[in-house]
Amino acid sequence: MAQTWSVLAALLFLIFSLVEGSAYNIVNVEAGHEAVLTCASVSKLYLIMVTWEKKSNTSCSLAYRNDLNETRKLNCSERMMWKYTPDRDPALRIYPVNLSDEGNYTCEIASDMGNFHFSSSLSVIVPPTVTLTSDKSRVAVCQAAAGKPAAKISWIPASNNSSEEEFKHGNGTVTRVSYIGWVNSTHTTVTCLVTHPALNQNLSLDLSYSSSRLHYPLVALPASVAAMSGVGVLLCLIFTCREFNETWKRKEISRSFCLCDSEREHMGQKKRRRDVDRSTGVRNLSFFIYTSQSSSSGSCTA
Repeated sequence: MAQTWSVLAALLFLIFSLVEGSAYNIVNVEAGHEAVLTCASVSKLYLIMVTWEKKSNTSCSLAYRNDLNETRKLNCSERMMWKYTPDRDPALRIYPVNLSDEGNYTCEIASDMGNFHFSSSLSVIVPPTVTLTSDKSRVAVCQAAAGKPAAKISWIPASNNSSEEEFKHGNGTVTRVSYIGWVNSTHTTVTCLVTHPALNQNLSLDLSYSSSRLHYPLVALPASVAAMSGVGVLLCLIFTCREFNETWKRKEISRSFCLCDSEREHMGQKKRRRDVDRSTGVRNLSFFIYTSQSSSSGSCTA
């Protein structure tokens, strides 16, 4: 009699488990975290065998036989294993989770009371990468890249001048980009609010600072031109002064060696040679003085 009540209790437990919704579980897990897919409790049953299967192009199967205390794995990732001892709790553990693990999983239990099936749907959540920038026309750009599901973007303060784009990627992630213009607004700071199941993030941007920074090249341009002009004037003065100095020197030399016509004819191209330092060898120092013509307006004195 007691054995009959135990069997009925176990059967009622399984029925209540099915009615309460344990027959189909929906599991949402963030990428990189741990996913645990539960199956029915077998503590009150004599377990013969439990098998987890994932329906995909290459079906994955993870099975345990109680009589042999043996686990077999077929086409399953090494990241997939039992969470606990399968003869007590055949829950499936996947760690770390990635997008390729998404799908429907089925747990089948064979016991002395019959076979039972339980299904789980695994969905992987991917947090987006959030950025906030602006361009020279004071348009703020908020981007939530490669999120799953797609993130929601809103602005503070709210504006009717916003627009949004959406880009879907092959791996199931979505990128959303929102634009908002502040050309005629008196607000200097704009805040982007990104809402996602994996995160809630706020980013703020000072538009007055970013716009004033864009004016720096325009303000610096006249200063650069002035600096280059100053350098050019300075170089011009240097070379002009040098040319003037050379001209003045040539005139002074011409005056010091200016000769009358009679002396010029008599002394034309005269050279003097002097031998110096005979004890250390012969070193000749020669001076060649060539007279130059006097200026048309100048005259020589005797």
